[in-house]
Amino acid sequence: MVTADMKRIGFLSFGHWSPIDGSQARTARDSLLQSVELAEATEELGLDGAFFRVHHFARQQASPFPLLSAVAARTNRIEMGTGVVDMRYENPLYMAEEAAQTDLISGGRLQLGISRGSPEPALNGAANFGYRPDDGEDAADMARRHTKVFRHAISGAGVAEPDPRQASGLLPVQPHSPGLSERIWWGAGTRKTAVWAAEHGMNLMSSTLLTEDTGVPFHELQAEQIHMFRDAWAGAGHDFTPRVSVSRSVLPIVDDEDHQYFGLSALRENRDQVGVLDGAMSRSGKSYIGEPDQLAEDLAADTAVASADTLMLTVPNLLGVDYNAKLLGNVAKHVAPAIGWEPASR
Repeated sequence: MVTADMKRIGFLSFGHWSPIDGSQARTARDSLLQSVELAEATEELGLDGAFFRVHHFARQQASPFPLLSAVAARTNRIEMGTGVVDMRYENPLYMAEEAAQTDLISGGRLQLGISRGSPEPALNGAANFGYRPDDGEDAADMARRHTKVFRHAISGAGVAEPDPRQASGLLPVQPHSPGLSERIWWGAGTRKTAVWAAEHGMNLMSSTLLTEDTGVPFHELQAEQIHMFRDAWAGAGHDFTPRVSVSRSVLPIVDDEDHQYFGLSALRENRDQVGVLDGAMSRSGKSYIGEPDQLAEDLAADTAVASADTLMLTVPNLLGVDYNAKLLGNVAKHVAPAIGWEPASR
């Protein structure tokens, strides 16, 4: 069995809302306010973070900074962040201003996950926002160009020519939040992009999906991705220690309510899934659903979880704050100690 050393555990919400039967998040307002409430409950439980997916043209949370600022204002200790911002859609200088202000409100607790984006409902959504690749670029190139400008701006470097009647030297974006530049994570879907992230000095955020497949179990492929990232980081000579997160669906069944929601899922979602996604053979990891003791043993044997320092637990946010707080509490009590996690002091 792998001995894990998990330093932080938080939740990752997809931010859905829907007026279907059983939904506790029936409107966008429900989803947003409940996200803040769940972050508060997470802090009370001694867990470490509240993270949110970012989607466009879907009934899910979109522009993240108002929500992240609200979480920052209502909590004192936990991290808050994204998993991930689609950089195809972003004005990098405006985003730099928003990120810095959010980080300052939080007291330096922002952990900002970004990437080139994922499949979406819109045919060419970024173009509707006014962003199109330059000549010779594709959408991924544009996302990385936006990322380069954004990271340059949050470093405090000058980016704008001054009016010579008022100032001299390039003007930086204001405000500036020192340390934020070391808390940018790249959502990498392959081993190659993880190496790229390391070479460019960004932390690694890896989900339950990799857009490649070598035939080995998902957790082993993801562990290889993490090891390649760390090797590339060491070779690049950056002056801070990187962090690595992975996400998992972990659903302990401890009572009749849990069994009603997830009993059948435990039978059909306990194995990797392999198929073609966005033109590439892809592999997604299994869900961890079942009795807490067995989940603890299974998760402790997950080599990618053992290799990471942060675990993001995906939550079924449509089930509401009370249920998800119970779920996170059960993970913290029954499962998390097996992967080396201890609750933070309140």
